[in-house]
Amino acid sequence: MSICIVIPSFNENENINLLLDEIHKIDLKDFNVVIVDDSKESFQNQIRFVNERIYYIHRGKKLGRGSAILHGISHMINLDKNIELFVEMDADMSHHPNELLRNIDFFKKKNLDLLISSRYQKKSKIINWPISRKILSYLSNKLSNWILRVPISDYTNGYRIYSFNAAKFIINNCGKIGDGYIVLSEILIQLYYNKFTISEIDTLFVNRVRGSSNVNFNEILNSLVGLYKIWRIKLKLNRF
Repeated sequence: MSICIVIPSFNENENINLLLDEIHKIDLKDFNVVIVDDSKESFQNQIRFVNERIYYIHRGKKLGRGSAILHGISHMINLDKNIELFVEMDADMSHHPNELLRNIDFFKKKNLDLLISSRYQKKSKIINWPISRKILSYLSNKLSNWILRVPISDYTNGYRIYSFNAAKFIINNCGKIGDGYIVLSEILIQLYYNKFTISEIDTLFVNRVRGSSNVNFNEILNSLVGLYKIWRIKLKLNRF
């Protein structure tokens, strides 16, 4: 099974090699990695594994996490038509690759189109996250659930697996209301109301040790505006 791991990056040069080391330790037979980097300066020459399996796209300015995911998926679909699954994960080591094989097995057994690693499943754990971030994440997920009515506990965690069909669908239908974290919720609402199969699985979420978070006030404000736009999309989709 051919798998593509898409990693959005913004000033993550301290973490990227550590993440690639962990990916190489697991038993993935056929995989590619694409790093979509919005850092001002390219750090391609610092990456140890840039080769036929590791692709690096440098965009040079902050164009948004959501747009980075869509860009990476689109690039790889055009490059390799044999990819069967797309994995989305952050570059900061908060999403550990050692869960990947279990998640892929669950994904295949359930015949899913989208699997979300949820921080709010009973067996999930969150380590070293500041209380302010915990509160913000909890409230934003509760608000999203109340407005959008998708039976999912974690709208905003970016550790996900997509089927090829779902990946192809989102690059053609998402990214229209924003380019940051709100795209995660936009993807979810589009897939759910277009009858793709979605599920969640528990995860261990560990707060970053190196670098600083890219979430800021503007990102939060844009997400609130984006949530209203997604609600309007939901109303249209729910008519059919």
